[in-house]
Amino acid sequence: MRSRHIAGAPVAAIGLGCMGMSMVYGPADDAESTRVLHRALDLGVNHSDTSDAYGAGANERLLGPVVRARRDEVFLATKFGIRLPDGAAHSAVPGTRIDSSPEWARAACDGSLERLGVDTIDLYYLHRRDPATPIEDTVGAMAALVAAGKVRHLGLSEVSPATLRAAHAVHPIAAVQMEYSLFSREVEDGMLAVCRELGVTLVAYSPVGRGMLTGTISGTDQLQQDGDYRATGAPRFSADALPTNLVLVDEVRKVAAEIGCTPAQAALAWVLAQGDEVVAIPGTKRLRYLEENTAAADLTLTPEQLSRLSAAVPRDAVAGARYAEGAMRFIGH
Repeated sequence: MRSRHIAGAPVAAIGLGCMGMSMVYGPADDAESTRVLHRALDLGVNHSDTSDAYGAGANERLLGPVVRARRDEVFLATKFGIRLPDGAAHSAVPGTRIDSSPEWARAACDGSLERLGVDTIDLYYLHRRDPATPIEDTVGAMAALVAAGKVRHLGLSEVSPATLRAAHAVHPIAAVQMEYSLFSREVEDGMLAVCRELGVTLVAYSPVGRGMLTGTISGTDQLQQDGDYRATGAPRFSADALPTNLVLVDEVRKVAAEIGCTPAQAALAWVLAQGDEVVAIPGTKRLRYLEENTAAADLTLTPEQLSRLSAAVPRDAVAGARYAEGAMRFIGH
């Protein structure tokens, strides 16, 4: 596995997003997910990404035994800031709120350390920001966690370039996690340039468009049968938007076939080609998809192939928002 860097630490160019192991993408299978976590490390995928909001802490508890058994092999990232109502299993429910207060940063970190069963988190993100709380106050509290040895590096997720600059002035920000794929290109409007200027790694989540770019999704009925939240909670997968978006996927499929790879591999290679400061964390809970994704790190696309992939999914051609309206209001502060 080719390596890139977060704050000087070598991380796999393609890491592992763990959210779907515990929520929203159909039933959980902890035994299979545990096999995936171990196999990822065997393949050199050392960057594992979770959050206290994933399965209301269940995802951190799932990762804990694997991380503890192989701690020296894992670059562990988790997040705080999305607070779920009591009894909720994920954030796509009424009553979810954002809390980026210094008090919650301290309490949430202790909770994550306990669930994971580790002494130190390698990369601790603010998952979402409450604009009513000055980012300087939040990062100041996060910096105190670094000083206390509970956290090694700090990150932010789905913030604005201005917030990144303000945060970085308080304490170095190692990484910004943003949705980035052929289907989601907003980071190109300013965030990617600021990351390059400040030496911040851009961690691309949903780099295959929440599975859209795998080429395996044929309709909303398929998702409904699996109990998958995308059938009702992801606008790009709605009955109105999906047919338009699948036409774009077919164009990606054609380019991928000529390259000699799968659509998902082409999409991942495209993301990595956007700069050495970009790493990708596709999510999966299946061994076959882990190995497919990991192989994309070995692909080197020509300028012509990159151009054709970009042209296959024009930014103004994608139908539907990234998130439902309720979740979109937490983005970009």
